[in-house]
Amino acid sequence: MLHIVNKSPSERNALDSCLRMAKKGSTILLIEDAVYAVTKGSTVESKMKAAMAKDIHVYALWPDLEARGMQDTVIDGIKQVDYPGFVDLVADNKNVQSWL
Repeated sequence: MLHIVNKSPSERNALDSCLRMAKKGSTILLIEDAVYAVTKGSTVESKMKAAMAKDIHVYALWPDLEARGMQDTVIDGIKQVDYPGFVDLVADNKNVQSWL
């Protein structure tokens, strides 16, 4: 299952809700302000690392990272994906859940 989160973890609890529901083998794609969650030293860094340790695949949309000047501060292990990669993730997953 693909989980898509677009809100900043400091603004809403969408990421926390997503992390509670994501299971081993799930994929999480962070877009728009949700990419703040993948910054080294962020308040949710430990949560993101814990998710990856549970074999949850975490991606961040590269254009949104670049727009915020964060492309060089991404937590190790977070995969960066462009728009065609975003489409591939959607096509590769039978179910998609957007967290608002």
